[in-house]
Amino acid sequence: MEHHVEIHYCTQCRWLLRAAWMAQELLTTFDGELARLTLVPGQGGIFEVHADGERVWSRADDGGFPEITTLKQRVRDRIAPERSLGHADRGGAASA
Repeated sequence: MEHHVEIHYCTQCRWLLRAAWMAQELLTTFDGELARLTLVPGQGGIFEVHADGERVWSRADDGGFPEITTLKQRVRDRIAPERSLGHADRGGAASA
């Protein structure tokens, strides 16, 4: 299956760099597993991440921005639940 991640970010809040950094991290971690990753500009303070059409992070619902390790775990749980993230699976908040 070709997996797809979308990062919706607010242009008014100038969150492009944050979205791009998270995109880079996800593309590096899931190299060979993601067919595409799309940055989707929006407004109104939006910051959401969708994996294969399912929202895995919402700034409004989850409270702020995800730690990158948490985001990788949520994306992994959706697109490749059997995959190990190595040290990112141990210790929760450790840098991945």
